[in-house]
Amino acid sequence: MMDSDSKAVLEAQKLPQPQLQIYSNSNGEISPFWREKYEREAKKYWDIFYKRHQDKFFKDRHYLDKEWGQYFSGTGKKVILEVGCGAGNTIFPLAALYPEIFVHACDFSPRAVNLVKTHKEFTESRINAFVCDLTLDDLSERISPSSVDVVTMIFVLSAVSPDKMQIALQNIRKVLKPNGKLLFRDYATGDLAQERLSCKEQKISENFYVRGDGTRAFYFSDEYLTNLFRENGFETEEHVLCCKQVENRSREIVMNRRWVQAVFRLIADETATDEKRDSIRPQVKDITPKSVSNELEVDMSEGMASEIFGTLSSSDEIIDVIVRDQRFMIKMLSKEYQHTCKSTGLMLWESARLMASVLAANQSIVAGKRVLELGCGCAGICSMIASESADLVVATDGDEKALDLLNQNVASNVKATSQVNLVIKKLEWGNREDIQSIKELNDKGFEVIIGTDVTYIPEAISPLFATAAELIASSQCNKEGPRAAFILCHVFRRVDEPSLLTAAAQFGFTLVDRWPKQNQTSSPSIISSWFSEDGSEDSIPTKALHILYFTRK
Repeated sequence: MMDSDSKAVLEAQKLPQPQLQIYSNSNGEISPFWREKYEREAKKYWDIFYKRHQDKFFKDRHYLDKEWGQYFSGTGKKVILEVGCGAGNTIFPLAALYPEIFVHACDFSPRAVNLVKTHKEFTESRINAFVCDLTLDDLSERISPSSVDVVTMIFVLSAVSPDKMQIALQNIRKVLKPNGKLLFRDYATGDLAQERLSCKEQKISENFYVRGDGTRAFYFSDEYLTNLFRENGFETEEHVLCCKQVENRSREIVMNRRWVQAVFRLIADETATDEKRDSIRPQVKDITPKSVSNELEVDMSEGMASEIFGTLSSSDEIIDVIVRDQRFMIKMLSKEYQHTCKSTGLMLWESARLMASVLAANQSIVAGKRVLELGCGCAGICSMIASESADLVVATDGDEKALDLLNQNVASNVKATSQVNLVIKKLEWGNREDIQSIKELNDKGFEVIIGTDVTYIPEAISPLFATAAELIASSQCNKEGPRAAFILCHVFRRVDEPSLLTAAAQFGFTLVDRWPKQNQTSSPSIISSWFSEDGSEDSIPTKALHILYFTRK
């Protein structure tokens, strides 16, 4: 004869359970908060980019002579303005080829400008390098009006918010000579990188995206580009859509890159007719790998390269984590990239730090027991500490990248004797195959189940408790000791405590203790005893953390 709780669990298991980890719902676009943050701190993200890569990321653009050599050569000393100079990958190849030119070089990243000034070939007699935000700073305060022969904008305008592109072009007009030329190369719509970004929650607005490192990229259509320049007093002299296949031999895939290359002339006579301005039609130039020289390259930022080639090695970092007297070197997603990451498992949460500290100081919680961690993420420090005294520890997460990093972290932080007791498995809550795979490791159920910061998405709560109900040890399997426990440590966010307790009760769980205690005058509890020995409550990362201790019949 089954009791009411057992019937409730069986009924819930008959219903199709959503298979999910803790990801946020989204319509594909970033929130207004992040949109404003990326705009406000654009300079900071590019400064971080150059801090990380210095002058080692982009190759020097030696193709400029082949593509646009006629604009730099000729009689007389020509004045060039390089907008968005970066580390000088355009400046120094041009200065070496054309000794008569003088180059103004600006960038809104102070670190990039410093890289130019400290370059071994920099000389003030030929190069004027300065910090400038084209959407805020007046170029004519640093460069004489109508004095520049040629402006180069190479993968620069795409980093500017579309609603400020007009400001940037009007700023350039002030210093460009009448009939002066603007040489342009930038990303085109339909580029593979845009398609990859479109599949993620990284869209700011139409054709405008944020990369994983916080830098931004706009993808230009032919119509948008020609209209933008025409409306700001430029005539199109050349407009070529370039297509190139990039091969990743290690992954045996070929990817299509698209960019636009154009030459615009500042119209001296504003009476030029629209008919004349529209007379040049964009050409499509299909560049196959065989016809492209090695010098012709597609400029890519750090975030863009990772999107195309599927690599995240450069976006990972190792942090030093101290838990009591133990030290862990944890490889995780860099904080620079966490704001656009869909997975919550690629970072270390404060709840995990607290629970790991509790386990380190109170090994009796897991000693000699079978332990399961749900949603452990890439760090897995709770599972690592538990493996020192538990009979079996199974660390689980639903994200493949998190599990890949977790395997690396376990290999580099856990002693071989403890690794024998620690198993890493994929587990999406509610996934029948994943649950069965865990049961095959341990058919008696787990005496301790731990979850840190796994409760803040409402849709995840029922699958979480349903999965725990199937995998927790029953009271019949543990007659001699205390009942099996499901321990949750978290900050309440989108799910409040009453909703959490209601869901827990539906799957037969009873809350037997909580911390902090609601009634400070009550007798000592199970959880409070974990902190009493050395007053460790004083070192809790944040006072917003809570611990809930459940048992099940």
